[in-house]
Formats: sequence, C-alpha cells, structure tokens
Amino acid sequence: MKRDSGFWMLQGFGWLLLSYLVYAQAIPAFDYDMGVAMGTQESADVITEVGTAFWYGFALGDLLVYIPLLAAGLVGYWLGKGWGRILLSAALGITAYWPIVCLAAIVAARSAPGWNLVNETPYWIVLPLITLGGAWGLWHVTR
Repeated sequence: MKRDSGFWMLQGFGWLLLSYLVYAQAIPAFDYDMGVAMGTQESADVITEVGTAFWYGFALGDLLVYIPLLAAGLVGYWLGKGWGRILLSAALGITAYWPIVCLAAIVAARSAPGWNLVNETPYWIVLPLITLGGAWGLWHVTR
C-alpha cells in the first residue's frame, strides 16, 4: 500500500475522530449526566427526555459498535491488511451517515414542545465537517 499524503490525512482524521468519540460519546454512554457536565451532551431541560434518550442511544451505539470498528479499521489499514480497509470503510460509512441523522433531528425538533436548543451553531459547524471527512475518507479508502 502506498502511504501518500491521503493515507496520512486519513490516519490523522481517523485518530482525531476516535479521540473525540471516546471523549464525547463513550464517557456519556456510561454516565450521560457526566457528558452533560462535560458539555458534550445536552440536558433534558434543553432537548427533552426523548432528545436525551436519542443522544444516549447514539452514545451507546458508538461505544459498542462505532468506536471499536473505527479503531480496528485504523489499525488494520495502517498495517496494510485487507480486513483493515473493509473495517475502516464500514466505519467511514457510519462517519458520513450519523451526523446527517443528528442534524435532521435537530431541524425536525425545532418546534417540538420542550425543545430549547438555542444555539445550534456548534452542531452546524462540527457535524458537516465530520460528514465531509467521512465521505472523503471513504472515497480515499475505496479508490
């Protein structure tokens, strides 16, 4: 496997994303209130109990599936293994998909009773960047 600039960019993006997921999603999967205190999750006062259940579901899914898949894919791809390319492709598909779901939920919930998310700006900055990074990484791995 050729380790060109795209390889190194993908590794950098992937490990940065993995670190972000561990901090922002894995910790709240064990203790959602800690995630709220850390500022990585929204409280029920802001997004309702249903909103926190939705966010918690993503945190748990990330902990059990996405984080291990991304980690294994990055290591396998680093080692030049075919299975690494497959696992990393799966993880990058998730990377492109889930931010779109979250943004759609934020937009759809704007007029829902109890939804008080005043500042959507961080979501509109971070989530499209993650989607673009995932889509680019998927393109890079599969070319």
